Amino acid sequence: MATGIVSYGVYIPRFRIRLDEIARVWGDGEEISEGLRVLEKSVPDLDEDAVTIAVEAARNAIARCGADPKRIGAIYVGSESHPYAVKPTATIVGQAVCSSSSFTAADFEFACKAGTAAVQACMGLVGSNLIDQGLAIGSDVSQGAPGDMLEYTAAAGGAAYLIGSRDLAAEIEATYSFTTDTPDFWRREGMPYPEHGGRFTGEPAYFKHVTGAARGLMERMGTKPEDYDYAVFHQPNGKFPVRVSRMLGFSKKQIEPGLIVPLIGNTYSASCLIGLAATLDVARPGERIFVTSFG
Repeated sequence: MATGIVSYGVYIPRFRIRLDEIARVWGDGEEISEGLRVLEKSVPDLDEDAVTIAVEAARNAIARCGADPKRIGAIYVGSESHPYAVKPTATIVGQAVCSSSSFTAADFEFACKAGTAAVQACMGLVGSNLIDQGLAIGSDVSQGAPGDMLEYTAAAGGAAYLIGSRDLAAEIEATYSFTTDTPDFWRREGMPYPEHGGRFTGEPAYFKHVTGAARGLMERMGTKPEDYDYAVFHQPNGKFPVRVSRMLGFSKKQIEPGLIVPLIGNTYSASCLIGLAATLDVARPGERIFVTSFG
């Protein structure tokens, strides 16, 4: 049974702040923006959080294809900025999109890859005929301590994907996971902001895992970079996805449609999924998209 994307929706807050303005406030050089290759980032309004963003993205996904919310048998929301420590985001989303009460719901949290983990979970339920459709969402209001390097790129946004086996907009051919316990990013209970490993978030973390996962998937499928029309990688900044695409043998032309971080910043759990949505917007029938998240 083919499993894939029935529909998708994105929500990004309208407000922006330029990185050179953040640099001006902290007395840093304006070259930070050029170094990160990010011009500006999205900023949530006073009444927006990971829940409201998830709801808007979900509504957009449902409206895009005119789906019946009552066919949704699972709602999973991936985020590292769930507003409640004890109270699920997924149930609020379900109520807001007028789903029936006959669905399973759960919140996912895995740094920036919780959204794609939710997609995998929905694929499993759909593929085993346990549900008709599943709604997988990545939504974050990213956090960074004032003055920390994270503040320059931590942004807000969400993407929702309706996963099913009929009337597919895009088939998901396969998935592959590459997992280690690499503590490059963490936040303990009670800490207002996450900690990170600075420059070590690149070499031992991002590049090792993204290349490991990407090569593992291509080996499993017997494919090469040139077999794909597009490629999307997790986008913590504008440098990392460009560099890792070169390491793997993908071209600039393949990644450009989904490289949205320079204009909205790093939306964490939604980052890769928003990049995929931008790519789906321009992809034509029969074209293939290679996607690698990280978290």
